Amino acid sequence: MQSYTQRGINSRSGAGYARCNGIRHAYSCHVPPRLLVSMRAASEVFDAQVAVVLGTQWGDEGKGKLVDILAQQYDIVARAQGGANAGHTIYDEEGNKYALHLVPSGILNPKTICVVGNGVVMHLPTFFNEIEGLKARGIKVDGRLFISDRAHLLFDLHKEIDGLREAELSGSGKQIGTTKRGIGPAYSSKATRNGIRVSDLKDMTTFATKLTNLSLDGSKRFGSDYHYDVEGEIAKYTDIAPTVRPLVTDTVEYINDAYESGKRILIEGANATMLDLDFGTYPYVTSSNPSVGGIATGLGLAPNKYQALIGVAKAYTTRVGAGPYPTEIFGKLAEDLREIGREYGTTTGRPRRIGWLDIVALKYVCRINGLTHINLTKLDVLSDLEEIKVGLRYRAKDGNVLTSVPADLETLEGVTVEYETLPGWKSDISKARKWEELPKAARDYVQRVEELVGIHCKWIGVGPGRDAIVTKPKFGQC
Repeated sequence: MQSYTQRGINSRSGAGYARCNGIRHAYSCHVPPRLLVSMRAASEVFDAQVAVVLGTQWGDEGKGKLVDILAQQYDIVARAQGGANAGHTIYDEEGNKYALHLVPSGILNPKTICVVGNGVVMHLPTFFNEIEGLKARGIKVDGRLFISDRAHLLFDLHKEIDGLREAELSGSGKQIGTTKRGIGPAYSSKATRNGIRVSDLKDMTTFATKLTNLSLDGSKRFGSDYHYDVEGEIAKYTDIAPTVRPLVTDTVEYINDAYESGKRILIEGANATMLDLDFGTYPYVTSSNPSVGGIATGLGLAPNKYQALIGVAKAYTTRVGAGPYPTEIFGKLAEDLREIGREYGTTTGRPRRIGWLDIVALKYVCRINGLTHINLTKLDVLSDLEEIKVGLRYRAKDGNVLTSVPADLETLEGVTVEYETLPGWKSDISKARKWEELPKAARDYVQRVEELVGIHCKWIGVGPGRDAIVTKPKFGQC
């Protein structure tokens, strides 16, 4: 393994900060002028040495865009959990679209080091296909991307098992609606202590034995329905291993050394807290912890070092797959919002379910994660509506008011949502770049959300581009 200094972190000329157009930041002279608006919107958290960006709903909130913007000011961007089931869509300053699944969203910033932490399950063929796609579009990757030696590997056998499990559940109508990317089975291998880690690629003889044994478990479980070429996968990873090894490092030491030397670290959450294995709508959840606890265990950087905890929430909600969804919208309105918001999964292409903003769930997530800021995204999608609803509270079948998300699935599926109706603004807001440029009804909507959750909605997304973001100057300001 190369040392921390050999990896290049200490070689960055990062002592001190420059000022450009009044914004304090590192390497400002390298920032395209079009990005200065979006960077100014993010300026309040620039003083945070460590900032964490988390999803607050059921994923697809737009975390990648905020990470991409903030990455201009951070030395390191790190992923801590999840796998290729996460789809983060970002745009460069020319408006070119990039769909990322395993590579951290800071990769478009040429000065940022990207780290994949120990909590991520890595499907290496997908990872390298992503890297090659970036290189083909002129993105410099070499020397900027590192993988934890403790990260677990996700194999095609995990994908095979994922599909077989979903098929079993579909017979009873209880399928989870997974992405079939093998995420759950890979974390299952990890939990049952027969998983294979990136560090195991140093000895391919031992690796082959471990993978063969892992495959036998699948064969015993699923019998003739199990179709997996273990020898083919061993050969594939034998070819991949020499390419992987230079990227592998002890990321726990790496990240903590970086922190202690004053480097600035941005942590990119995948999925979202309402899909958290412990706090989400179990069993309709992912197999990791996309909440702040999973960030700590998935990267090895202690939570007392996190100075900003940013929750990303759509101005409405979406969900992919099965599971309870109290504020779900049906019919033409859902179809219209789906088309306007281009609500189709980055990973699967599946149409997303559509719902109103759920304040009960959002407050629940804010408490769990101790959020300091909210990025309210896709406000522009609501611009054609005469009225906009916000889910204030749940009422259970017995008439009791529920002010938090119940653990019991039957209770949650049976709630009636009590809404507050707010006026729409019926005008295009996609060109707004300042808070005062938003119509009053749009500002009132944001202000009401802020009042209900008690956290500053610092950034307002008004379009997909990097510069399509508005900053709300102060908490409580109309």
